[in-house]
Amino acid sequence: MKKFILGCGILGVIGYLGTVGYVHNFDKAQTEKLLKQQYPGKNQQIANILHESGCQNCHTPNPTLPFYANIPGLNKLVDLDIKRGNQLFNLNTFLEGLKDPSKISEVDLAKLEHVLKDNSMPPLRFKMIHWGSGLTQEENNLLLDWIYEQRQQKFLPQNTQGVDAKRSVQPIPNALSIDAKKAALGNILYHDVRLSGDNTVSCHTCHQLNNGGVDGLVTSTGIKGQKGGINAPTVFNAAFNKTQFWDGRAKDLAAQAGGPPLNPVEMGSKDWNEIIHKLSQDEALKKQFLELYPAITPENITNAIAEFEKTLITPNSAFDKYLKGDKKALSPSAIKGYKLFIENKCSTCHVGVALGGQSYELFGIYDNYFANRKQPQTDADKGRFSQTQNPADLHRFKVPTLRNVALTAPYFHDGSVTDLGEAIKLMAHYQSGTDLTPEQVSDIKAFLESLTGEYQGKVLTTNKQK
Repeated sequence: MKKFILGCGILGVIGYLGTVGYVHNFDKAQTEKLLKQQYPGKNQQIANILHESGCQNCHTPNPTLPFYANIPGLNKLVDLDIKRGNQLFNLNTFLEGLKDPSKISEVDLAKLEHVLKDNSMPPLRFKMIHWGSGLTQEENNLLLDWIYEQRQQKFLPQNTQGVDAKRSVQPIPNALSIDAKKAALGNILYHDVRLSGDNTVSCHTCHQLNNGGVDGLVTSTGIKGQKGGINAPTVFNAAFNKTQFWDGRAKDLAAQAGGPPLNPVEMGSKDWNEIIHKLSQDEALKKQFLELYPAITPENITNAIAEFEKTLITPNSAFDKYLKGDKKALSPSAIKGYKLFIENKCSTCHVGVALGGQSYELFGIYDNYFANRKQPQTDADKGRFSQTQNPADLHRFKVPTLRNVALTAPYFHDGSVTDLGEAIKLMAHYQSGTDLTPEQVSDIKAFLESLTGEYQGKVLTTNKQK
């Protein structure tokens, strides 16, 4: 019997080593095939390291996999790894950034940085078969240095104290470069109800500057009392967003400003000619306009509004002061909350100056938010999919800014949560796979409250606080 058991054990070891040997040669062949692609300069070395570590096996939509991926039982685990891997990080998109540095994502840098620092990729079960998949310390350091170089060159705000390329979040600059006269005109237009069909709704109706840049409603009320389908995001710090709207359908602030005036549910104007005719009847406004632009046109109207919105940034929060060296600016609870924010990977999506607005992420990575919500799904729940029609983009939304988040309830695209602590708890559960303790929720809440900044030299407040 002992000989039989020993023989089975030896056969098992031989079988395992044989599998490892096959997979090693398989991986080597796949890597050589993939690395025929060319990347500029040092980026070629970065691509080589990622390919040789086997990242493509779980982080590309349709990878070529070894035989074991088809073994019953094991195939389900492989499928889950690939599904979750693509939900979290798309290697193909990252490689596009390596080929064209203008496409490098601030969020991808933060995600890669996090797994390098905590040594969580590739997972142990992957390494047990793919022995060549791990990183050496030298490769790990090289990748981190490359990340810091990219962040330094492309993403740190200029002329701003407290920036640090080894950190994924940064302080808000005190001001952005603007045309002051165009911004002044944009301020008038932002508050002008004549952009709506019946002269009752302005941009400010849904994005109130005395109310955290939102209206405090689940969904906004438009012309003739109609209700919109999605929660209005804050206008404060929107200038830092990569794109605008939850689904990213507007490429910039001007494109965003051009949407609501003609939306039949929001501002309900018949067309731009109707708006231009009304504005042209105001001789003082017309004079001001023509001093800056050759004509009153849709493009010039939205350009002026966008210029005004560049002024709606909120620097000098307690957190900004902390990043700039004032270690007493945050309470002990807020400091613990900031550490938890990093530990739970929140800082891999809520990145940069605005702590958000730079990527589209799936809502419900570790659990099904929409099934648990127990409400019928709407078109607004489709997220980025509504623009791309790519099934991988279903339920992906632009990550919202966390700046002034304590003032912008209700939360999420559907406005379903009114309490910040509850929003924190749900986000940790669905996006990080973590169930926080009440004390941890309280600490993270204290950190998020420290993100309330200043507008026009005064700490931002809401109507409810006044």
